[in-house]
Amino acid sequence: MSARTRRWVLVGLEIGVTALIIAGVWLYSERAVSYVVAPVPDIAARFRETFLFAQFGSDVLPSLLRFALGFVIACIVGVGVGLLLGRSLVLRLLTTPIVSFLRSTPAVALLPLAIVLIGIGTPMSVFIIAFVCCWPILLNTTDGVVELDPTLRATVESYGITGLDRLRLVILPAISPRVLAGMRTSISLALLLLVVSEMIGNSNGIGNFIFQAQQTFAIADMWAGIVLLGVLGYLVNTAFGAVERRLLRWHVSERRA
Repeated sequence: MSARTRRWVLVGLEIGVTALIIAGVWLYSERAVSYVVAPVPDIAARFRETFLFAQFGSDVLPSLLRFALGFVIACIVGVGVGLLLGRSLVLRLLTTPIVSFLRSTPAVALLPLAIVLIGIGTPMSVFIIAFVCCWPILLNTTDGVVELDPTLRATVESYGITGLDRLRLVILPAISPRVLAGMRTSISLALLLLVVSEMIGNSNGIGNFIFQAQQTFAIADMWAGIVLLGVLGYLVNTAFGAVERRLLRWHVSERRA
């Protein structure tokens, strides 16, 4: 079987299995008597009415903005600090206890502190997303720089490549697989923290919508919000995967995939 045929078979299996799961959930929801389960047609109707029209601007866009700002800040800080720590043994030794302590602190435990220090609203959500999501990127970047191939280091030294040229032409391409792996991990964390922060410290957004629907027993609305989060997570991860494959098309593991 050729690679092209195998790819189409896998796509067909993915679509088929997904369709079977949706059909099973549909049948179950039609027969379920529990108040926490809403029929799939009702969820689809509320999804269309709420998030595609009525509350797209008031809930969906603010959530996307918070997610994007927090994730971008985490990437900038994580890569920048990771490069510094990776290049300096002294800095790594001095900051290891602090980094280990901060990255081990549960994200949810930081929310009350963030609300006290920053207040409720978008800045708090952006801060908590950026703070927690920067650690996987920072650690992967640091490890990537520390574990650079010795042969590559010797080649760079022998050719006299220094400064920004070394960073741009050698270090960043060499560590990019690890950096992008850390970013992929941070995407899931960002979505999780977005929802939690909006439930506690925001008056709008998808997380707040789900929380308010649960409080008022609007079960179809609650499930519509959950479905939206799943769709957003799938789309963001798919888009990031496409970008990752594009950037790493030179890498051996990507060529094999």
